[in-house]
Amino acid sequence: MGARRIPRRRLRSRRRRKNGFSFFLVAIAILVFSLVYYFAGDLILPAPDSDAILPVEGEVIVTFLDVGQGGSIVIRTEDNAVIIDGGEHRHRAIVLDYLREAGITRLCYVVATHPHSDHIGGLITVLRDFEIGYVIMPDITNNTSTFENFLEAIENNNISVRIPSPGDRLSAGMINMAVISPPIGHFSAINDNSIVLRLEHGQTSFMFTGDAESAAENWMVDNARNLASTVLNIGHHGSRTSTTEAFLDAVNPSIAVIQVGANNQFGHPHPDVISRLEYRGIAIHRTDHSGTIRMITDGQTISISY
Repeated sequence: MGARRIPRRRLRSRRRRKNGFSFFLVAIAILVFSLVYYFAGDLILPAPDSDAILPVEGEVIVTFLDVGQGGSIVIRTEDNAVIIDGGEHRHRAIVLDYLREAGITRLCYVVATHPHSDHIGGLITVLRDFEIGYVIMPDITNNTSTFENFLEAIENNNISVRIPSPGDRLSAGMINMAVISPPIGHFSAINDNSIVLRLEHGQTSFMFTGDAESAAENWMVDNARNLASTVLNIGHHGSRTSTTEAFLDAVNPSIAVIQVGANNQFGHPHPDVISRLEYRGIAIHRTDHSGTIRMITDGQTISISY
């Protein structure tokens, strides 16, 4: 399918300058502002000046839903939730049932990594049935009915859209993710325009790659500040066009997750990808073998269940 560019919606920040405050009042203002940031969620922040690992309290649950040959990930804490992709439209019930059973009524972010139907189809109903903070999507479109329906759902429900840049951070309480890729306007292929996010919680981290392929991976290796992650969501369902040697070396995960449909027509995951992972001793978890995969991190360790 062909792709066309859409104008970038620049993220605007509000800065308030006040003069004449005492040091005490300034300190109180900073404290209040920090608390609002922590509890409100739905914030897009600039990159921090330091990569220092801060102590954390509480658990973050990352669930890789089994939506067949597609992708959908839900990240949640006691107070906030984010969804990355939603699989095909025909698998929407899997996504909706999980969200409802988890007691989720509001999603701080709905991240559509890229406009292919196996990633955004199941999000259309989500946009209608849940309260949404922001839709996060890349600066590229797709001339399909699924994508048009996705845009209509955004418009009909009056949802704000943000197109992030590398270095931005998505913050929702304890859920803190750095935008790694794509650089706006750099790639023409839809897959390479996938939004890549890195979630960090204490000493544990997760890399979510959408369908990013080798061109995007090479750009990240050359330009990203920090790719090292405990868990790597394997790009493009294990296609041989993703998960290059250089990218694996940079991420250096101990755990890999492959969201893929059983006996799919594409032959995913490709044997070459499996070989690269096994050679490095990376533990492999696949939705076609295990179904939905849930990981809970307390910032120190990650527990895995099916």
